[in-house]
Amino acid sequence: MVNSVTNLGRSGVYDWLIQRVTAYVLALYTIFLFGFLLTSDVSYETWSGLFDQTWFRIFSLLALLSIGAHAWVGLWTVTTDYIKATLPRFLVQALCGLIMFVYVVWGIQILWGL
Repeated sequence: MVNSVTNLGRSGVYDWLIQRVTAYVLALYTIFLFGFLLTSDVSYETWSGLFDQTWFRIFSLLALLSIGAHAWVGLWTVTTDYIKATLPRFLVQALCGLIMFVYVVWGIQILWGL
């Protein structure tokens, strides 16, 4: 079994499971948002009212963390498949990880007003 410090799970099975669980979370979040947009009069007040509810902030945070984990596993898989040299692969993975970290922290600041 091959272990790598840059993959999210401990093995391919864990990475596969992370991909599936986060895909379901993202699908549920997307379906909810489409339903909300189609069934309500979208204005600043309704949108603000939705994001003022704690359950939706938590759901949005779960979706934000899911998209980060989903993207990391996908990018890790692509980079390990197509970039064979260690240093360039590490640099690409480090850059992707840094960008995803910045977006997750920024998203948390937006959601919770920190």
